Amino acid sequence: MTELEYILKQVKFFHYKGWETGELRKCVDMLPKLSREELLALYRSRWVSEGDPIKENIFNNLFKDKVGKREQRIKTEDTDALILEFKDKKGGNVSLARKELRDRYKAGKDKQKISAAFNSSTKSDQQWLKWQIRKEQYGYSGLTGKSPTRVAG
Repeated sequence: MTELEYILKQVKFFHYKGWETGELRKCVDMLPKLSREELLALYRSRWVSEGDPIKENIFNNLFKDKVGKREQRIKTEDTDALILEFKDKKGGNVSLARKELRDRYKAGKDKQKISAAFNSSTKSDQQWLKWQIRKEQYGYSGLTGKSPTRVAG
């Protein structure tokens, strides 16, 4: 029995009752030995459903060279390129670019450029920017809607 046949047998068996930890680990250890075609066949199998723990492992084996590189590329891009990624709503990197831009804004890097990009974006991005500006002006007490208390002196 080949690795693919064994994994497929186990996938069928555990489809309805859930995986046992030992068998799942054994099948996951066999995945790197499979060819790309075999991994694709297994990934598309009707016995491997969404949320199945083996499906994520198959995906990671299929795209192991790409997993994690996108995040690294986003972190190393300059702010202008990152803003372009943020504005490209069909590029698939909007949420990663948003997170990195927010981190850079909080760190004080290129605040003017990031503010302009967030002001021309969605309402939630505009609201996030307003909250950041309010925190800078009043500190955390300004977030409650109350005016900052004055210290008698």
